[in-house]
Amino acid sequence: MITDYRQKLRERYIAASVMPAPEPWQPVLDRTTPIGGLLGIGFAVHPDNGHDLVMVVSSDGHGLFDAVTGEKIGRDRDPDPDTSTPDAHPDLTCPGLGPIEGTQVRIAGLFGGGLHSTTPDGWTLDVVSPEWPHDRVILSADGGAHKGPAGGAWWHVFHSEYSELRTAGFSPSGLTLAVATSSDLTLWTRQRLHYND
Repeated sequence: MITDYRQKLRERYIAASVMPAPEPWQPVLDRTTPIGGLLGIGFAVHPDNGHDLVMVVSSDGHGLFDAVTGEKIGRDRDPDPDTSTPDAHPDLTCPGLGPIEGTQVRIAGLFGGGLHSTTPDGWTLDVVSPEWPHDRVILSADGGAHKGPAGGAWWHVFHSEYSELRTAGFSPSGLTLAVATSSDLTLWTRQRLHYND
């Protein structure tokens, strides 16, 4: 049996429309990059400019994106079959490519693992499923309490209706927010952390 509290919370999530993420979060490019057969994603840091990088593992190989600009900066259409998916390693990693070649990148998605659900300055990300199997991604500035109406201290930023959600979360730096489904990658970025701004 569902409690009154849970029923009201479920109704609040269902009533919330998808809305833009609040300042300082900005969508990267047009927000959604199509990637068929996406299996998972992971984060790394560009060794030259310090930008967050997103590594994508799909059934068509590996890709590497600059999370600030959205630019694809690396592609391997034929990775080594022994390391092409993260389930080949107990720590769910795949070998980096392009500027992070020679490093292992932890991948979250179909095979398990996870991305950061909080940032150092207090943002929280939750995945809720009040109408399973459709997942909603909730960004909040209230520590994940989701009190009050959407758009106040929490925002429904993504609704996975047409593809299976693989993972959602923040980069370790807290400057990038990523949502990956079986068919696309959606990114938001910000320039710096904001403490008590």
